[in-house]
Amino acid sequence: MSDLLERLRGRGWRMTAQRRVVAEVLDGDHVHLTADEVHALAAERLPEISRATVYNTLGEMVTLGEVIEVATDGRAKRYDPNAHRPHQHLVCAGCGAIRDVHPAGDPLRDLPDAERFGFTISNVEVTYRGLCPNCATA
Repeated sequence: MSDLLERLRGRGWRMTAQRRVVAEVLDGDHVHLTADEVHALAAERLPEISRATVYNTLGEMVTLGEVIEVATDGRAKRYDPNAHRPHQHLVCAGCGAIRDVHPAGDPLRDLPDAERFGFTISNVEVTYRGLCPNCATA
């Protein structure tokens, strides 16, 4: 069983065939699929699954905190199942490919008190941008 499926079951989430196939499609490292990509892959396994069911299921997974919604540069939102492990993203400015990265250090601790402006900070999101090897050589 996949890690995402285990986490969802552990939360008592009712596992219908449609929810199961969406979770199976999302499972893995460096997975950052759009809702349309999730739907296309899910439909290969369960042809009757509707686009609305996929969107609703993704929304529920995000609300549960088991999937992260990633938006970059006006492109379609992508869904990241690695919500359980803190990480940042590396995004290709050419093709939009996204990779999870785990830089050393703590970006929250690295922000000086003078730059916090009295905020109580609970979360940090850092996005590294550049060109992937394929786009760099094109």
